[in-house]
Amino acid sequence: MINNGKFVISLDFELAWGVLGVEDMNVYGQNIEGVQKVIPDTLELFRAYDIHATFSTVGFLFFKNKKELLQNLPPAALQPAYEREGLSQYGNYMNGITDIQENDHLHFAPHLIRLIKEYPEQEIGSHTFSHYYCLEKGQSLAMFQQDLATAKANAERNGLQLESIVFPKNQFNDEYIKACIPFGIKVYRGNPSSSFLQLRAMENENLFRMALRFADTYFNVSGHNCYTDELIKNSFPYNIPGSRFLRPFSNKLKILDGFKLRRIKAGMLHAAKNNQTYHLWWHPHNFGINQKENFDFLEKILVYYRQLNRQYNFKSYSMIELVNEFEKLKP
Repeated sequence: MINNGKFVISLDFELAWGVLGVEDMNVYGQNIEGVQKVIPDTLELFRAYDIHATFSTVGFLFFKNKKELLQNLPPAALQPAYEREGLSQYGNYMNGITDIQENDHLHFAPHLIRLIKEYPEQEIGSHTFSHYYCLEKGQSLAMFQQDLATAKANAERNGLQLESIVFPKNQFNDEYIKACIPFGIKVYRGNPSSSFLQLRAMENENLFRMALRFADTYFNVSGHNCYTDELIKNSFPYNIPGSRFLRPFSNKLKILDGFKLRRIKAGMLHAAKNNQTYHLWWHPHNFGINQKENFDFLEKILVYYRQLNRQYNFKSYSMIELVNEFEKLKP
């Protein structure tokens, strides 16, 4: 057992590939463009508060343009063809991207990945190669394995070893988790135990479950969602479930921000006092607009982390750092 509480942060770094079929780029594009500033500012804020985090990165982002990406795609027969309209990163959507456009900040970010690498306390993990949906119709385990193989090879070309994964939309099952092992994955971000926090295929979601998740952001509906060492170590790859999605600032909902902050602080305090793990996560594009408000809120969380660190020895870990601590304890 690790004799202190653990604070884990993971960020789903995906740009436009993560919001296909969900957001209109004519509207949401400003959020994606804002990531150009969000990533550097996040890295600096993390360093100021000694925060170690995992940047789970979509493999497509490593390329500088569409032409380079097309040269490194999986074989066509092993590319997913989701039945749900608008989800596929291949096909019609890919055809709509300008062939050789440089500085396409909606789809590619090799310069930001290089920047993250300059902060050795941060981890670059996998968010799959193509932002792959494991529970949607129109894909198979073989396609997922090819996606992982492509992500692994692409990362290694860029001097990185992928050891953690965050499944897009938190969609996974035991078969897909086990499929990660041959590709060097040691840890993933699981779902909390509450039934309405278990993510499903999009067609199986409903407004009631979504309303419960929304309410849980501000009020204690599901509990603290903190995790014992025994739970995390109970399987391989290790499972570090998410505790809380950091919902971005909304002018319409700002009256509830105090409740949101207290909800997060209560979970962090519970983890710190009971030697458990609290896992906070969000997407960089969530901070793409209203950046001052979002970073001010995040800094309040980090100020509280520093207080808990001093009072209870609450420590910050990237996903793989926490796994490495567990590995040290093995006989």
